[in-house]
Amino acid sequence: MRWFKADLHIHSVLSPCGSLQMSPKNVIKKAKEKRLDMIAITDHNSMANCRVYEKFAERNDIKFIYGVEIQSAEEIHILSFFDEWDKAQEFDNLLYESLLPRKNEPEFFGDQVVIDEHENIVRMEEKALINSSVWSFEEVLKKVHDFGGFAVPAHVDATSFSVLAQLGFIPENSFVSALEITKKCSAEKFLSQYPNLRKYALIKNSDAHYPEEIGSGFTEYYLQEPTVEEIMFACKNFKNRKIKN
Repeated sequence: MRWFKADLHIHSVLSPCGSLQMSPKNVIKKAKEKRLDMIAITDHNSMANCRVYEKFAERNDIKFIYGVEIQSAEEIHILSFFDEWDKAQEFDNLLYESLLPRKNEPEFFGDQVVIDEHENIVRMEEKALINSSVWSFEEVLKKVHDFGGFAVPAHVDATSFSVLAQLGFIPENSFVSALEITKKCSAEKFLSQYPNLRKYALIKNSDAHYPEEIGSGFTEYYLQEPTVEEIMFACKNFKNRKIKN
């Protein structure tokens, strides 16, 4: 058992709002500078670049977590993480089909670049990823759970694209054990404002869109090994797993 320093909310060149500087080399270089043990690429509504970034991470002894930032029908952002690529890929295909049929407008939203392991452009994703799925918030949570993943409502203290901004509460009996707060948010102040949310673990990440932001927000996890299942255990204080940030 040991502590793992993790930033599990990083965008790649696939996210239209992400900088084109967020190449695998640049992301991993900054992750090493920040002494991160684990990272997750969480592009908007797609995991198309995950495998490429995973290869770069593995070469540099950084554990890579398959991730995605889903936008629900209510415009709520949910981070979702998976241990197994087969299940992640199957989920990703269903998520892609659930997106509203709107084409990306690069001049307005930004480029959506899918790359190969040599950082060459494979294609430009044409469907708008900065868009909503037809799945509701609770549908997203259930589907992620059904595929063996771990769903975490993102930046819940934010005034837009968060479950508290859109719904004002966390639905009871949902598959939620952790919430992400923004990197500058005081957990103490947040919980004083929302005392009913003390039952949830609070994690922080960078939500990096530029290389210099990577590792600016992070959480440390006390785990047996760096897996999504272990992270989930830590968020539940299960089997001596725990978190700190």
